Amino acid sequence: MTLSITFSKPAKNVEALLDRPYTKIRIWRKAEAGLAPSSGTAAGYDAEFFTETQSFRRAFTEEELDSFKQEHAGKTFRSVVERTESQEITTLANRHGEVRTFSRPLKNPAPPTFASSADRKKKYILDEHTPVPFLVRLGVMTKEGTVVARKYDKFRQINRFLEYIDDILDELTDRAAGNGGFTPERPLRIVDFGCGKSYLTFAIYHFLTDIRHIATDITGLDLKKDVIADCQKLAEESGYGALHFKLGDIASYSDAHRPDMVVTLHACDRATDYALNWAIRQGAAAILSVPCCQHELNEQLTKAAPLPDSSPFASLTRHGILRERLAALATDAVRAELLEQAGYRVQAMEFIDMSHTPKNILIRAVKKREGDRASADGQKSISRSKERETALLAALGVRQELDGLLRG
Repeated sequence: MTLSITFSKPAKNVEALLDRPYTKIRIWRKAEAGLAPSSGTAAGYDAEFFTETQSFRRAFTEEELDSFKQEHAGKTFRSVVERTESQEITTLANRHGEVRTFSRPLKNPAPPTFASSADRKKKYILDEHTPVPFLVRLGVMTKEGTVVARKYDKFRQINRFLEYIDDILDELTDRAAGNGGFTPERPLRIVDFGCGKSYLTFAIYHFLTDIRHIATDITGLDLKKDVIADCQKLAEESGYGALHFKLGDIASYSDAHRPDMVVTLHACDRATDYALNWAIRQGAAAILSVPCCQHELNEQLTKAAPLPDSSPFASLTRHGILRERLAALATDAVRAELLEQAGYRVQAMEFIDMSHTPKNILIRAVKKREGDRASADGQKSISRSKERETALLAALGVRQELDGLLRG
């Protein structure tokens, strides 16, 4: 019996089919319905339909839910995840209408519980009650699949990052692999600069290969020899044959194949700029970056003469803590503009809650199609981006490393 089901990745004609531009639909079994089969007219399910700005509620009978699944799964919505008492069933469709269905048994399935929409927990990509070997080894989960209390923020961070990748998988496949998609002969190639202990690197590999069933090859790069050795050992023990870790830095790294995605998390100060520059010049189809410790602009503002009182930024540079935050935001704003000028669709997003760290901005960039970049609108967008970037740097009287790297 269906306990819950989520429809996402809507087709372009979703509004014509369902009257509104829904982005996601979640349906769950009502508490009072339990597991007993309902009569034909009993509404055993609640549903919430989401647009970008609104949500709408309705109820389903079991027959209505079955009919809705048949009509819209893999058609109106290209990604559907259904959970029953014993398994999770995933239906995926590409832009050519080809539909694939995968199912996996739930290990040690807990007795189903039913809750109202007000108190039901968030459904994470990595299930809270299913042990994931690398998370157990890294101390995030127990052997039984329980998330360790002091590691719950890390668990949430991992899932948030995987959501950001899941959202762009269709675009990434289209830009990098084309109609054939990724195959063992032509896998999705990812480079993670400054991978550190590699919580997210392992999570990406597990998510893409074990959950989304996408052929993937990942290389993690870091300067710490002991960290790289530990990560490589864990990858081998986990049976992750296409997950590799290498000792080195961004400047010296080279590979026979260009990367499809570049990940750079908490690369300190200008190291983020070097990673973004490398990714852009390699023509990566997707870039995900969480910058850290942006000192460059703050140092320039601190050493320079005070901005004139007529400057719109004068009040923001008089006090150290405000100046530091302004410098960090301006740095990421310039990076976002430069990525747009390089032909990417760019989004600045919250990575984790502000209560955990102020370094919480993720920059996600996906390469636009060649035709979109070369079109009149595309060129106009680039021109306006250059104007904004130039104006910002001029108003602050600073220069920025990525800007200099890209301009030679």
